[in-house]
Amino acid sequence: MSRSSLKLFNTKLTRLLGVRTPLVCGPMAGAAGGELAGQVSAAGGFGFMSAGYGATPEDFKKQFAIARSSFQTPGSAHSAAAKFPIGVGYLAWQLEQPKSTLVDLLPLALEHDVQAVWFAFGEDLARYIQFVRDHDMRTGNGKKTLIFVQISTVKEAVIAANEWKVDCIVAQGVESGGHGAGDALPLLNLLPSILAAVPADGPPILAAGGLVNGGHLAAVLTLGASGAVLGTRFLLAHESLYSDAQREALVGASSEMSVRSMAWDHARGTLGWPAGIDGRGLRNSLVEDFEKGVDIEILQTKFREGVKTKNVDHGIVWAGTGVGQITEIQSAKSIVEEIHRDGISHLESAAQLYS
Repeated sequence: MSRSSLKLFNTKLTRLLGVRTPLVCGPMAGAAGGELAGQVSAAGGFGFMSAGYGATPEDFKKQFAIARSSFQTPGSAHSAAAKFPIGVGYLAWQLEQPKSTLVDLLPLALEHDVQAVWFAFGEDLARYIQFVRDHDMRTGNGKKTLIFVQISTVKEAVIAANEWKVDCIVAQGVESGGHGAGDALPLLNLLPSILAAVPADGPPILAAGGLVNGGHLAAVLTLGASGAVLGTRFLLAHESLYSDAQREALVGASSEMSVRSMAWDHARGTLGWPAGIDGRGLRNSLVEDFEKGVDIEILQTKFREGVKTKNVDHGIVWAGTGVGQITEIQSAKSIVEEIHRDGISHLESAAQLYS
């Protein structure tokens, strides 16, 4: 083990969460379950699991149990008796749907004493932020559930910091895999703009978008971020819910294959996203057919067959622009440790650039 791996980061995020590495695994629907979230947190980062699409309370409880088991193994960075050190992410637009079953999963997460919740993509995020605050008040035990909000504009960041008083802001650049604002600025421009607009004593600002390694973590920290959110890199973790075929597709992909499209949402029928939101994934025949104007029913049939046969060319493999820099499938623990070690190493190297 190198000396760099023994050194600790000290940022607003590490102090807020009590973690060793200012690294967050985002709540990726269909990929971030209890095992991935738990293993990332156990390794010293912080993991979010996703409430996902159509999850039932029974499914949710099983994922919590899986996550808790991660802290009962030797070498865990947390005690099983401590506060439940994972988070749960919610798509707010789905919470807002009439008769949404997802609404039942929000109080369930709070009852399981998760350390944080994450809200994104909705017209009324303030409503759900207040729901969490009210729940904490009712419990009367002094516990505060940390609230993360994902945004993609300076205006949203200012509101989140000054009006909603959130605990952490995730600045999502256009490079991010999965869903995001198609007109968002690149992270290198978005992050400094947000940092300039949000009070210095405000919440930690996390960077998200195309980040996959320790060099990226070091870069956003030097720009002023308190940590980094990684998604695509953790899709390749053994503990993610992705299939072997999806992982192999990511290992063999180039960054040029990462494209934005609504093809996948039309194919699987997950429309209803707020205006301007689309998805970024690996270009495949679904995208090509969509761009050619192939009938949506044909795309939907093709998608269903792809799911059944695990054919990624007819399915979905979300991926940010950093995908071309990922060369192997690893455990979540190995990913966290590697990024910690390499992040420290890059910061040490940067310190030699001046005298």
